[in-house]
Amino acid sequence: MTDPNRTTFSSALHPLAVVSMASSSSDVFVLGLGVVLAALYIFRDQLFAASKPKVAPVSTTKPANGSANPRDFIAKMKQGKKRIVIFYGSQTGTAEEYAIRLAKEAKQKFGLASLVCDPEEYDFEKLDQLPEDSIAFFVVATYGEGEPTDNAVQLLQNLQDESFEFSSGERKLSGLKYVVFGLGNKTYEHYNLIGRTVDAQLAKMGAIRIGERGEGDDDKSMEEDYLEWKDGMWEAFATAMGVEEGQGGDSADFVVSELESHPPEKVYQGEFSARALTKTKGIHDAKNPFAAPITVARELFQSVVDRNCVHVEFNIEGSGITYQHGDHVGLWPLNPDVEVERLLCVLGLTEKRDAVISIESLDPALAKVPFPVPTTYGAVLRHYIDISAVAGRQILGTLSKFAPTPEAEAFLRNLNTNKEEYHNVVANGCLKLGEILQIATGNDITVPPTTANTTKWPIPFDIIVSAIPRLQPRYYSISSSPKIHPNTIHATVVVLKYENVPTEPIPRKWVYGVGSNFLLNLKYAVNKEPVPYITQNGEQRVGVPEYLIAGPRGSYKTETFYKAPIHVRRSTFRLPTNPKSPVIMIGPGTGVAPFRGFVQERVALARRSIEKNGPDSLADWGRISLFYGCRRSDEDFLYKDEWPQYEAELKGKFKLHCAFSRQNYKPDGSKIYVQDLIWEDREHIADAILNGKGYVYICGEAKSMSKQVEEVLAKILGEAKGGSGPVEGVAEVKLLKERSRLMLDVWS
Repeated sequence: MTDPNRTTFSSALHPLAVVSMASSSSDVFVLGLGVVLAALYIFRDQLFAASKPKVAPVSTTKPANGSANPRDFIAKMKQGKKRIVIFYGSQTGTAEEYAIRLAKEAKQKFGLASLVCDPEEYDFEKLDQLPEDSIAFFVVATYGEGEPTDNAVQLLQNLQDESFEFSSGERKLSGLKYVVFGLGNKTYEHYNLIGRTVDAQLAKMGAIRIGERGEGDDDKSMEEDYLEWKDGMWEAFATAMGVEEGQGGDSADFVVSELESHPPEKVYQGEFSARALTKTKGIHDAKNPFAAPITVARELFQSVVDRNCVHVEFNIEGSGITYQHGDHVGLWPLNPDVEVERLLCVLGLTEKRDAVISIESLDPALAKVPFPVPTTYGAVLRHYIDISAVAGRQILGTLSKFAPTPEAEAFLRNLNTNKEEYHNVVANGCLKLGEILQIATGNDITVPPTTANTTKWPIPFDIIVSAIPRLQPRYYSISSSPKIHPNTIHATVVVLKYENVPTEPIPRKWVYGVGSNFLLNLKYAVNKEPVPYITQNGEQRVGVPEYLIAGPRGSYKTETFYKAPIHVRRSTFRLPTNPKSPVIMIGPGTGVAPFRGFVQERVALARRSIEKNGPDSLADWGRISLFYGCRRSDEDFLYKDEWPQYEAELKGKFKLHCAFSRQNYKPDGSKIYVQDLIWEDREHIADAILNGKGYVYICGEAKSMSKQVEEVLAKILGEAKGGSGPVEGVAEVKLLKERSRLMLDVWS
């Protein structure tokens, strides 16, 4: 039997050992063994060199690109002969889009190249080394309640920290030229706080702002705010930089080429990642969403005459995806069939929809190809760019030069230059790009688009790709708890559908939300329900937009279920860990979605507690109060049958307050809303917050509901402290926010 721990040597390498072992004499054996051991010691380096690890020499030379430090933006600017650096703080991609737009405009207007930087990826200490003939832009969004975006946290800390020093060893930026454009939402209390803070801190250190600080309001029109700001900024920029407009010229960002032959299995037909295309396993996130089987899709409204609300459950078993209550699920929709066909017809690509194309960026540092390639014209329009959004004013000026008639050119130029006309025709009319191009040439947008009824525009496809932003996921509050539903993610989605404001020559039409109507289509398919029809111009048509729900290569449809691509976005919207803390939740309409998950979280905890410690184990728990509102109890009461079950399981520690605005009224005939119920329960609320150290959560529409709820809370707390709402109450609400005991998940 061979000893596994014994070391043996090859006879071919050591003949003396063989001779020695073959001898029968013990003294010869000992002598031979000594010779062998001596030889081994003498020649040890040569014999065992192969077993020693080889150490690679450390190179002291700099890489060929001239910058030893990939985080050195100053070196990159010098290498690329760039005079502009643009830092962006972006959470959803909007600030990054505006940063790239500014870089493109600087190139087109003045011929100046820019370095667009994610501040997380560069050493901010070098900002004081920016040459005198250069300038720094800061395009920063304010996220949540006055917070910097994730990628701008360190940037803001560096600007605010009095101990932070630049490369010179000082905290000075004397003479540095800079521009600021902030992105925010006026429905939030701390509107554009990050942009204002960046501006103030730079000025404090001696930097000089060029032009006015720009502030975009997402609640109204970020685009209009940007357009109003940029012209004056560029004038000030030209003076400060000593340049003249017209030195740049129109240059394309991309080159689009058709490929005569390419392996079909390597062409992206709507897949979002290489892993999805090759069907290989990997982490599922925003860059590689998971095609989740839909196990349940049902209608939540009791009356669906003019509205729908879909409850959908995504199966995440085996995906590696995890979630917590309060997180958001990102759904990746696609554009509806009618808009895809419309642009294919307008661009003259109907016969080329399946032609394989490659797209290359002429300046990858400035404009990255926003989706995977090679792909097809049809896939780009269906899956990758947002052709369903209201067309921006700036793109119309670019496209006017490709107009097939003088009248069409004049129509677009007027919309581009006349802000009021753009607002009346495009914004109020809710016109997509394809519809505008059809209207400009006298086509009828109320009929299904075909090559016969649509005028063709000779617009290069690279301009379409660079001018229309990437189709982004739609985010919904998760309405379940993983403690009860570990393998499914629930979402509660009201279907967006409304009429536009018609003007001459814009007809009245329905406007449909892309993500929610995509889910509605899936609900019909999952349940094998007939799609509703409407009669228009004497013809019967499908009453909702149709989508290619089978997905790329039919991969989202099997014999038993449909799938939809999703990922999870983390949130800090969480219950307190101690169940003894009182909780007050305000969520009218679909704002109730995360609170269904909150209550389920507490139910799961209650079940374990009762099982372990008996039925009295919840006695010292804090009460959970949910203030919910809808139109009528028999029309749109979400999860109507579930709340009594939760109340029973939580043994009186959960109370639901309902406001039915079109069913029960005040004595004066006015409607009752959630803020009215909060005022009615003011004694309990004041006690829960001030004495019980309770937590308050608000979810839903920000413009009026959230503000009115905060005003009522301020009034309750101010009076409870012996003061007034506008003074003591407002201060208490502010303190609750600072301590994360008042949290909002709201939208405009």
